[in-house]
Amino acid sequence: GAAVLIAVAALASGLDTASLARFNLPGATTVEEALVESTGRLLSLDRAAGQTVDDTISLLDGDATWLNSPPLNREALLGKVVVVNFWTYSCINCLRALPYLRAWADEYGKDGLVVIGVHTPEFAFEKNADNVRAALRSLNVEYPVVIDNDFRIWRAFHNRAWPAFYFIDAQGRIRDQRFGEGDYAGAERTIRELLTEAGDQPGVAHAVVPEATGAQAPAAWGDLASPEAYLGYEKASNFASRGGLTRNRSHGYKAGGDLRLNQWALDGDWTVEANSAVAAAAQSRIFYRFHARDLHLVMGSGGKGPVRIRVLLDGHAPRADHGADIDADGYGSVTGQRLYQLIRQQGPINDRDFEIEFLDPGAEVFAFTFG
Repeated sequence: GAAVLIAVAALASGLDTASLARFNLPGATTVEEALVESTGRLLSLDRAAGQTVDDTISLLDGDATWLNSPPLNREALLGKVVVVNFWTYSCINCLRALPYLRAWADEYGKDGLVVIGVHTPEFAFEKNADNVRAALRSLNVEYPVVIDNDFRIWRAFHNRAWPAFYFIDAQGRIRDQRFGEGDYAGAERTIRELLTEAGDQPGVAHAVVPEATGAQAPAAWGDLASPEAYLGYEKASNFASRGGLTRNRSHGYKAGGDLRLNQWALDGDWTVEANSAVAAAAQSRIFYRFHARDLHLVMGSGGKGPVRIRVLLDGHAPRADHGADIDADGYGSVTGQRLYQLIRQQGPINDRDFEIEFLDPGAEVFAFTFG
């Protein structure tokens, strides 16, 4: 809690532009809204901290779809140490935590640890169980995951952010909780302490160092000056196309002149909906001026087959700076609804101009994230 208070104070004073990127806060689209969300989250943590209710673990009970496991209720989990992780598969903060969760499940599963992912969606496409199943396969997630489309479990835990981690002892009590990315060594110490209390004997103390590649690799926090940016009109900010956003109908946009840092613009025919922007014609483009090592874009093809894309960085093919989902010439394709890594810079990090062109119509674009 103290660490989050320090981060909130830093944000309020303008001293830290990267701390907020460690969290995905529902509904937070500006710094001011993020501060309100952070304050509310701190209050909910205070209420939950040190909770001693014997049946805390029963908050997972109920009529829900479980993947990778039969339903795990109170009876199945009492006597086990449990890590409950709230996540959603297109959230970059959640993806960067997965290597640690997988490593904990592998390292301590034999000692009585159960890792449970509570998949609570941010976007409508994440409610589709088949999409979640495909994500679990591609992300190599083999521990149990429960689908929480109605936010029932989220509300039962008084949760407010992705990712969130709740550490539950063998008596079913919440003993610790952590929010956002970071301090994985401290989280592992908590796991070991709870296992020891339960009578298990975890091996020699050490912090797991999981292999993480692609979008799951740690962010370059010291070079991160671009926050998450939504393209749907409900949460859009820093939009710079001439004439502003037109809601819920196809409109021809012009990108205009040079962008300032963290401004973005549409060019071509787009339909901007509440939570996404849809490319209504081929050759539609998005421009973004950013400062980060990595640039990701959450998008899909709208079920109309692959959509070909080309990415440019400062007007040129990205070459060595291409991300995992495009080639060195900037070409790739959008198929499933997920997060795509488009840029991973290899050299010094400066303000850069990003451009993506959709060579086919029908792409749905939801949010930029950075690392």
